[in-house]
Amino acid sequence: PPDAVVFAETTEDVAEAVRVCAEHKVPVIPFGTGTSLEGHVGAIEGGVTIDLSRMNKVIEVNAEDLDCRVQAGVTRKQINEYLRDTGLFFPIDPGADASLGGMAATRASGTNAVRYGTMRENVLGLTVVLADGRVIKTARRSKKSAAGYDLTRLFVGSEGTLGVITEIALRLYGIPEAMSSAVCNYPSLEAAVNTVIATIQSGIPIARIEIVDEAQLDAINKYSGTSFAVEPTLFMEFHGSNASVQEQAEKVKEISDGFGGGGFKWTTSPEERKKLWQARHDAAYASKALRKGADVWATDVCVPISRLAECVVETQADIKRLGIVAPIVGHVGDGNFHVTLIADKNDADEMRRANEFNERLVMRALAMDGTCTGEHGVGMGKMDFLVAEHGDAIAVMRTIKKALDPDNLMNPGKVLRV
Repeated sequence: PPDAVVFAETTEDVAEAVRVCAEHKVPVIPFGTGTSLEGHVGAIEGGVTIDLSRMNKVIEVNAEDLDCRVQAGVTRKQINEYLRDTGLFFPIDPGADASLGGMAATRASGTNAVRYGTMRENVLGLTVVLADGRVIKTARRSKKSAAGYDLTRLFVGSEGTLGVITEIALRLYGIPEAMSSAVCNYPSLEAAVNTVIATIQSGIPIARIEIVDEAQLDAINKYSGTSFAVEPTLFMEFHGSNASVQEQAEKVKEISDGFGGGGFKWTTSPEERKKLWQARHDAAYASKALRKGADVWATDVCVPISRLAECVVETQADIKRLGIVAPIVGHVGDGNFHVTLIADKNDADEMRRANEFNERLVMRALAMDGTCTGEHGVGMGKMDFLVAEHGDAIAVMRTIKKALDPDNLMNPGKVLRV
């Protein structure tokens, strides 16, 4: 735990706290909503946690420019509630109602990244408090700039190790004229994945395409009271005009038929769409409910879509040998999927097997030119895998860290060993 907590309300509050910590060589740990999955907010060396949850103001919305500026504690649901009457929305939707500062810090994404991208593509600029208390803005509001180093991209995904993000400028989108959702089940996980690959390669601008295996769907049915067929399934969503969403759905159905897909159903009903995506967002809770007292460990690999079927099939075979319940779910439109290991942390043998499985999964993804983390970030849990993934580039990362945080006070013990 931290030695103290500062509840900041402004950028200057953060800067003042950081300056005091720098003077006394005290670690600083930023905290948003605490929904991260890799130990990002742990005060492993003590220090001061700066809680940004009171920095929850929407500073400005520029509707004509399709952008807004918010304080770091604003959550994804809060910004969309604020935008509700403007005809605009912010699309990035991790499972939890995370803070936008935390989402930027971990380079988060969600179910519709296949169409709208991740936080990397949707953060236009940042206000950051550096390790010595200086405040910088990383960009202006123009849609493009070739002026200097791209500091926005440096801090997006830095996980609080280079500075504290206090404000974020975000890209917004017009709410589509029409939205439709679809569900389709398949004879195998491989058939479902091949449908995804064919859909993406066909250029269909699908907004969401999520895979759920039999174990995950069974858990969802039990937890959410749904009645989906317990087979490998794709949840999909289409955005556009009334004509285009119908055309997209028809094209995907045609592709699905070619891979043995059955029971293809699509709807434009807001109530049915909400029910479908709530079931998908319930996946983690549904998995945890499968085994009383067990812990949930969500893996997070991502591979090039051309290698996705191979990676998923090999992973499914590994799960069958594992002897631990481990549902598969994922944002497969961009090659990202999660295996949710449901294990008893008090069972040493079970945890050993879970650890070994996770290592095999990550190394399999890296061998396919993928990544150890598609969206959860590195934190404490993936530091060794980061070295395996980036090799000699780690030395450059350490040089940047040392230049911006010479005393290693900013969220120490995360991302890099220095």
